[in-house]
Amino acid sequence: MDYWQNFIDAPSTARPWHGFYDAAMPDGRALRLPLRDLGATAIAGLIVNQASFAVADALAGFLADVLAPMRPEVIVALPTLGHVVGAAVARALGHANWAALGTSRKLWYDEALSVPLASITSPGAGRRLWLDPRILPRLTGRRIVLVDDVISTGASMGAALALLAAAGIAPIAAGVAMAQTQRWQAGWPTGLPLIAGFSTPLFIRDGDGWTVAGE
Repeated sequence: MDYWQNFIDAPSTARPWHGFYDAAMPDGRALRLPLRDLGATAIAGLIVNQASFAVADALAGFLADVLAPMRPEVIVALPTLGHVVGAAVARALGHANWAALGTSRKLWYDEALSVPLASITSPGAGRRLWLDPRILPRLTGRRIVLVDDVISTGASMGAALALLAAAGIAPIAAGVAMAQTQRWQAGWPTGLPLIAGFSTPLFIRDGDGWTVAGE
């Protein structure tokens, strides 16, 4: 909880990185993020539902600012942390509501409006992503943007895109608070914009610390 509570005006200049990374924000500030050790590599982590309201609202605002010129009419958000970002982005855009995909099946849900779901942080088998058939009238024929908190490998976003396609819905763009490395680009649908409020790189081990890959 020491992370993502406040922005910082003076990012660390020490290299290599040890335990954290100061990610640059669009407004010139930085957000200190913990580094997750994956062995030979590391990634910067963001858990947006542990962020302060000020930080969470600012991250949503960064994304909303970039999405606004695309004139989205409905924000559709992925569970679970994407709900935090999606609702805030919709409010920042002046929308009256938003639409939530879910992982919990309700009695009236249709199996045809579900797909398998896995992600880098929730890899377990058996989970499914569901679209409530009762919200389809709000989505059909509208300018839809699919929103999540973080994109890493792109697996979760890919599942959501497949689910919307099954319902005959083609988003005009996808948006995330943070693009975590560039691994998501492999297999990303051609022509679909991916908008990120900010991005973080992949890190490689450098002694007892971490260096940005490619630097």
